[in-house]
Amino acid sequence: MIDTPISNDFSTNHLHRLDLSGSGEQDSLPKNLLCFSHLRWDFVYQRPQHLLTRFSDIAAVYFLEEPIFGKTDVPYLTFSQRLPDLWVCVPHLADGLTKDEVNAQLRELIRVFFVNKKLDEFIFWYYTPMALEFSSHLSPGLTVYDCMDELSAFKFAPEKLKSLEKNLLNKADIVFTGGHSLFESKKNLHPNIHPFPSSIDKKHFGQARKQNCESADQACIKGPKIGFYGVIDERFDIELIREIATQRPDWNIVLIGPVVKIDPKTLPQGSNIHYLGSKSYAQLPAYLSGWDVAMVPFLLNESTRFISPTKTPEYLCAGKPVVSTAIRDVVYPYGKSKLVSIGKNGSEFVKAIAYWLQMNDKKDWLGSVDKFLLTNSWDLTCADMTDYMSSAYRNRKVVAMPKHKVSKLQSEQ
Repeated sequence: MIDTPISNDFSTNHLHRLDLSGSGEQDSLPKNLLCFSHLRWDFVYQRPQHLLTRFSDIAAVYFLEEPIFGKTDVPYLTFSQRLPDLWVCVPHLADGLTKDEVNAQLRELIRVFFVNKKLDEFIFWYYTPMALEFSSHLSPGLTVYDCMDELSAFKFAPEKLKSLEKNLLNKADIVFTGGHSLFESKKNLHPNIHPFPSSIDKKHFGQARKQNCESADQACIKGPKIGFYGVIDERFDIELIREIATQRPDWNIVLIGPVVKIDPKTLPQGSNIHYLGSKSYAQLPAYLSGWDVAMVPFLLNESTRFISPTKTPEYLCAGKPVVSTAIRDVVYPYGKSKLVSIGKNGSEFVKAIAYWLQMNDKKDWLGSVDKFLLTNSWDLTCADMTDYMSSAYRNRKVVAMPKHKVSKLQSEQ
């Protein structure tokens, strides 16, 4: 079964094609990439989408989501083409299966997927170690673990996650981390590991600097706007939002994003707190254009210990001052470089926000921001990742070469 709806977002999401012309690196990697993801492609546009849309310039990309359960007698995969060389693949399984039955059926679907395909012509790209439960028996041309979060610290994390991550670290040819703190925690667990913090699409978020082009649901809000976009989940500091809204009823707090894994009834309510729901990636610059200050209001706990919020450089790229809690990958380097204000509680947040609201001339600050972000882009991140992957692939092929061929090559020199 093939399903091919086209997402409206992709006309603006993929603003820059990955240009590796002249590097020769794209000729030294498998021409296909199968991504195992715990996140759905259409949930929130973030690191996986940024990277894989660009990798689809040099490889055919298949983004395999977690299964959807329903009334079906036979398991099957649907394929939704989102770019010329990018497909979202969704397994459909029957309700009521045991965990072992789910993994057995996923293994069978993977087997069918690889009919008339060669494993060594694929890169396996893992976002979740849990996918090893149905893919560990396969040996692709290259295995990459892009560790974007410490998933074991998240709410409702599977019990086997830690042991499976250990197996994945043993299996992977190369590991990337979503930030420097995550790199520091795992750098001794793999011999070929590299930090790649969140990047930005400058052209996309730079739109917010050009003019105020707010959508109607935000434009009707009068007065200073203090904004946040992202997933509202167990990382979100509910009490911090409540305190800011209470201390400054003349400010408007604008919250954009889905509510996940927490009870919406626990969220603070008030005439100056505005929940605008989920917005597409393409819409974000318009909302940002109307904000006066942006926030990163995350709790400091196990689930945020190693995060590197993508929204921090995106807010800055949009020209918006940022006030954040003391997330390590925000403090270093943004806070230490005085590009972002750090607040430890509601009172400090209010003081920092007031500082930015009262600053009429932000020219020097914006100059420092632009200088800092000069080499920050998803295009450069993908190019650097490709270089590391190509090196790992070449080294793997040399190691895997049979001894008699090595001897033959040496004798011909």
